[in-house]
Amino acid sequence: MSARDLLIKLSNAFGPAGFEDEVREIIREYISGLVDEVFEDTSGNLITLKKGKSNKRVMLDAHMDEIGFIVSHLNGPFIRFQMLGGIDPRLLPGQRVVIKNRKGEKIKGVIGTIPPHVQTSEEMKKVFEVTDLFIDVGAVSEEELKGKGISVGDPGVFYGNAEVVSDDVIVGKSFDDRAGCAVLIKVLERLKNVHLPYDLFVTFTTGEELGLRGAKTAAYSVDPDFSLSVEGTIAVDNPNIPPHKQPSHIGKGPVITIIDRSIVVNPKVVRFFESVAEKNGIVFQYKTPIYGSTNAGVIHLERGGVLSGVVAVPCRYIHSPTSILRLSDFEKTVELVYNILVELPSTDLLDRKLRL
Repeated sequence: MSARDLLIKLSNAFGPAGFEDEVREIIREYISGLVDEVFEDTSGNLITLKKGKSNKRVMLDAHMDEIGFIVSHLNGPFIRFQMLGGIDPRLLPGQRVVIKNRKGEKIKGVIGTIPPHVQTSEEMKKVFEVTDLFIDVGAVSEEELKGKGISVGDPGVFYGNAEVVSDDVIVGKSFDDRAGCAVLIKVLERLKNVHLPYDLFVTFTTGEELGLRGAKTAAYSVDPDFSLSVEGTIAVDNPNIPPHKQPSHIGKGPVITIIDRSIVVNPKVVRFFESVAEKNGIVFQYKTPIYGSTNAGVIHLERGGVLSGVVAVPCRYIHSPTSILRLSDFEKTVELVYNILVELPSTDLLDRKLRL
C-alpha cells in the first residue's frame, strides 16, 4: 500500500487513548510477514520482534492513540463528556464527532453549545470550558439516546475524513501519532530483507495522550539498549507565531528533538542522527522550544536508563480536528529512521553501561 493510502487509513481509524483496538488490528494486518514475532501485552501495546544476530536490543516506538472524548453523563437527549488528552475547548463547538458504543457501533454527532444568536454580550466574551459543551446526535429524548446504545464510558473521537488536497499534502485527524505508526510500518517494509545485528523491537503503544502510559510498560518488557521514538510533532510555522517560538515547519524535512518537556536527548544521540541525515542527503530540522512530551520521556528512565532519541514528522494543527502534513516530510522521515537503524551498529550507542 502507498504511503498516502496508509496514512489516510490510519488517520481515519478510531483509537482514542485507552481504546486503541481498531488501530492495533489495522497495524497487525499490515506488519504480518514483516516481523518474526508479535505480542499484545496487558496494556494493549502491540510489541513486535524482528530477530537479529546478537543479544543487543533496539526499541523503535510510536503510539497508536489519539486525543478524544469519553461520555460522562446523559443529559436528557444530549451527551456530556470529558476529554481524553489535551484539547483546546475553543476548537470544539460545531465539530463533528463519532462515539463508539459497547456493541462497537459508531454514532455520529456534533458538539453543541449556546448558539451566538441567544447569547448575552457577557456570554459572548466567555471562554468555553468543556463543561459548557455537549454532544448532540439528533435525539429528542433520553430514551431515544439510550436506544442508540450510548452509555457512560463510551469513547469518542473527531470525525475522520482524511484526504489528499494536493500531490504532497494530506489533511486529516490523529497524525499525532498515526504518522509515526505509518513511518514504522514503512521502515519495516524496507527492512524486510535486511539482517540487522541486533534484535529490533517495534512497539506500537497505548495511552501516550494520557501520560505516556503504554510506552512505560513496553519499555520495561523490552529492556532495550537503545530506543527511538517516532512522532507527529507540532509545526506552528504560521504568521501569528514569532520564529523563535516555532518548533518545526512543514516542508523542511524530519524533526530531530534536542529537548522537550520529558527528555533532554543525549548529545551523542543527536550528533549521530545529524550525521546519518547529512550522509544520506536528508534535509532535517531541530525541535528546540520546550513544547510537549514524547514516549522517549519514560523509555529513557526505564531499568538503569536507556539512551533514547526522537525523530518526528512535522504536522500543523495537531491536537485539533484536522492536521496537515506533507508526504515529502513523511517519506524523508522514513528514510532517516531506516538509515539510523542500519548505521546504529557502527556506533557505541548500543554499549549499555549497566544491565542487572
